[in-house]
Amino acid sequence: MSEELVVARGVKKSFEHQGRTLEVLRGIDLTILEGEMVGIVGESGAGKSTMLHCMGTLDIPTAGSLKVAGEELTRLSSDRLATLRNRSIGFVFQFHHLLPDFSALENVMMPGLIQGRSRKDMQGAARALLTDVGLGHRVEHRPGELSGGEQQRVALARALVLEPKLLLADEPTGNLDSKTSAQIHELFFKINRERGTTLVIVTHNMALAESMPRMVTMKDGSVDRDEQRVSSYREISAAAAAARLAEAAPAAEVEAVPAAPSV
Repeated sequence: MSEELVVARGVKKSFEHQGRTLEVLRGIDLTILEGEMVGIVGESGAGKSTMLHCMGTLDIPTAGSLKVAGEELTRLSSDRLATLRNRSIGFVFQFHHLLPDFSALENVMMPGLIQGRSRKDMQGAARALLTDVGLGHRVEHRPGELSGGEQQRVALARALVLEPKLLLADEPTGNLDSKTSAQIHELFFKINRERGTTLVIVTHNMALAESMPRMVTMKDGSVDRDEQRVSSYREISAAAAAARLAEAAPAAEVEAVPAAPSV
């Protein structure tokens, strides 16, 4: 049975702004197991990104309990939070934040180099990850020489290079066209399937959210709905296969559902 990786109980987060208290999270209860894929959706201002930032130790709850990989975040010092973040959590944002003067390979190596690992130690892993995301032929290119989708693939490889248990993505396809977005979506499924990485993705893209095994809808700083669609990637694969079979059936019998393009 999968272990609990993220456990939130009564999580609240508020900010002080011009003498007023702004309540963003209003008592979140949420448990995410190792190996799960979870999409978080909701209107702007619902608290999605704030919750993701709290899970990633980029922000700390005002009240409540939040555990990641067994560590109670509200009790950790800044140094211990940084250690947990570097050891167990990877991030992908809407803006890739790649370093423009470094190659794709060097950008992916960077988290390890910052930790003091040697270039020799990091180079093999970084190159393998870039190959996995379809950029084995672009490792020496700088970000300015890559398309938006390619830049986001580099950012994804960078997030995985230290083999985190938890990958957090905040609007990862927000700046991409629909075709490239579908390719990035498929990469997320591949990562979960082949690496067992837990993924939590905040998105306004309902096609992505609804394709995931679990979708959490937030509203006004609370969890409004928590829907478990399927329990594993295998069930998703079976559903995709059924959809492809349906496409081959006569149009009068069933409406075809297009499959996402593969990478």
